[in-house]
Amino acid sequence: MSLPATHREVRLAARPDGPLTTGHFEVTTAPLPVPGRGQVLVRNRLMSVAAAMRPLPAAVPEALGLPQLRSRVGDVMRGPALGEVIVAPPGTGLTTGALVRHHSGWREYAVLDAAEAPPLDPDALPDPAAYLSQGFTAWLGVVRGAGVRRGDTVFVTGAAGGVGTLAGQFARLHGAARVIGSTGSQAKADRLVAELGYDAAVIRGAAPIEEQLRAAAPDGIDVLFDTVGGEQLRAALALARRKARFAIVGALAAQLSDDALATTPISTLALIARGITLRGISAYDHSDALPTYVREFGRALREGAITYPHTRLTGITQAPRALVELLEGRHLGAVLVEL
Repeated sequence: MSLPATHREVRLAARPDGPLTTGHFEVTTAPLPVPGRGQVLVRNRLMSVAAAMRPLPAAVPEALGLPQLRSRVGDVMRGPALGEVIVAPPGTGLTTGALVRHHSGWREYAVLDAAEAPPLDPDALPDPAAYLSQGFTAWLGVVRGAGVRRGDTVFVTGAAGGVGTLAGQFARLHGAARVIGSTGSQAKADRLVAELGYDAAVIRGAAPIEEQLRAAAPDGIDVLFDTVGGEQLRAALALARRKARFAIVGALAAQLSDDALATTPISTLALIARGITLRGISAYDHSDALPTYVREFGRALREGAITYPHTRLTGITQAPRALVELLEGRHLGAVLVEL
């Protein structure tokens, strides 16, 4: 196969001080990377963007311990991608043509250590793009974080995002009797109910979240699946039943503000008095659950019990736009870029 001498990458050109724009990125041309010992060359075919990829305005990522937030000016952006192995030297255990998932997206080609790019089973999920869903985070929050069980009333914040659109569906699969989501517009609220099995939705800015949630869940909630924090976490605590379980998988209210370490005041007395469990959960700590998740997700997709809402844009030059539009709330579900 004839390989190009160069490829394109997306670099962070400036840290945002306010809303993120495409001007905070630049698409550059770089020499094609060459694999070394134990490495393979991968042609990226599909990458995803997520709200958590927004570069932070303050130099705090090291304190958070989240590598995906550590973009520095001049760095190539990083994110999940699917790629095809193009060059596989002997001894790597991979063959040309193998499909791999990795975290060196935002570029057309990537050199990967073979140990970090295990081949994917193309038959495990009906659409390989589903390997780029945020379903594992959704599944973990529902199953291990909150332990959703039959009869639960579940509140999912950020329900129209890549995580939330799947979390509500997984909650229903695991027995939830009522699922309520939060989102930013009436149009998305309508789609959550009409297309994704939500029973009701609350809308940021329409009225106080607690007031809307009380109307949607007059008997309270058993589970919070939280990607946002802030006012929505406080509202959930006000409506939490005894022994409620809160799974915290994101903190977008802080991350998308000027202070990524902003705190959410909550009543610890309420946690104690009602026996509420508050648990932060990250996919990095639960890799052992990945095979179980893939089996369940694949089966649910094939049976039509779950859908994977996503939007696709074409071309690496569209990656900055994809992230900006996602943060502006223009899309329902995940946003992918075909390279």
